[in-house]
Amino acid sequence: MAAPALPLYGYQKRWLLDRSRFKIGMFARQTGKTFTTTLEIVDDAFEAEARGGRARWVVLSRGERQAKEAMDEGIKRHARAYDVALDAIESEYRAEDGTRYAMFEVALPGGSRISALPANPDTARGFSGNVFLDEFAFHADSRKIWAALFPVISAGYKLRVTSTPNGKANKFYDLMTAAGDTWSRHVVDIHQAVADGLPRDIEQLRAGLGDDDIWNQEYLLQWADEASAWLPYDLINAVEHDQAGKPEHYQGGPCFVGVDIGTRRDLFVIWVLEQVGDVLWTREVIARQRIKFAEQDALLDDVFRRYKVVRANMDQTGLGEKPVEDAKRRHGEYTVEGVIFTLPNKLTLATVGKQVFEDRRIRIPLGDKDLRADLHKLKRETSATGASRFVADSDSAGHADRTWACFLAINASGEKVQPAAGHTIDPDSAQSAPEAAHGRPRVSMYRRVA
Repeated sequence: MAAPALPLYGYQKRWLLDRSRFKIGMFARQTGKTFTTTLEIVDDAFEAEARGGRARWVVLSRGERQAKEAMDEGIKRHARAYDVALDAIESEYRAEDGTRYAMFEVALPGGSRISALPANPDTARGFSGNVFLDEFAFHADSRKIWAALFPVISAGYKLRVTSTPNGKANKFYDLMTAAGDTWSRHVVDIHQAVADGLPRDIEQLRAGLGDDDIWNQEYLLQWADEASAWLPYDLINAVEHDQAGKPEHYQGGPCFVGVDIGTRRDLFVIWVLEQVGDVLWTREVIARQRIKFAEQDALLDDVFRRYKVVRANMDQTGLGEKPVEDAKRRHGEYTVEGVIFTLPNKLTLATVGKQVFEDRRIRIPLGDKDLRADLHKLKRETSATGASRFVADSDSAGHADRTWACFLAINASGEKVQPAAGHTIDPDSAQSAPEAAHGRPRVSMYRRVA
């Protein structure tokens, strides 16, 4: 191997020397992932020609500019370091539908060729050879590119994939988190890169950036939605227990219930917590979709029959008005409370709920995939005016409906309140009660009795 154009750091050497057929790397920004991979490509072509053979490599980049940079700042630069004569060619690649893409190529004296061009399903399908997917998490239609590409490299060719994270809605995330050892995976965050010799002032970079979410994704390699999740997976993992979520383990103690109302697309959820000492144990989570109000009433009545329910908090927003009114009539005005999901109320519910998770004072079912996804999908956003709101992606697993039912149940476990005679609250200005059991704030439709 000839000397590289620039000295390599430890993590770059490990990447370069790993000659696995399928290799994927997640690197912090500006740590040289494209530089090192293009060095491997040139080195591979040089070795092939030294043996009397030839190599074929294709670099698929996010766009035309990135493809040109990979060629000029990577391939050509390393070829010069090898003192290898090459022919540089700029041409067009024409897809089957007639679309034309800029293509940058070099040809080595022994017949090896290296091409770089923008990635899309058409260009991925058009070549047979070894492939480098550069910044793959940012490729448009990454899953379609993957479907078109993989048959191309199936005849024994090598595949290199690098990127920084870009959320979970892409094929790079799938590859980095898949089970099994087919792929050789490298992960190099900014701390690892600096430990291996990269000259960067980490604290200065972070202070200059001034955005924790961007820092967490671009430099600490957290998936974007993990960085902004209200309940990160480490909080969820810490309170999971294999005895939680099983009604048969109910000990007969006081229970608190949260109910999130849903009719069509969203889920109807009942979350039951039993207080055991200072820990709230999940005894049952009931989630149903597209059921009638009569069925919802029957499910809630069954919960009241099987558990000693001290208090139930129900979502009274919109369609929740009548279910709350009916539940009060059946189970008591002081036992059932309606909570309207105003921005202040949701902030209090979410804040109290997160605190209970952080204090490890709740237990939730272990390994429930839909439940974990639901708890994790809630995110807090801040508008230009500084106002906070909570958002969650909607999918087949729900719309954070279980999360809000959980937070309502936690809220119900707070200090008991009673309605004041003739007291009404404007739904747009509902406020949280100042205190709760265990010193926690609590949302209520009622004011506390002194």
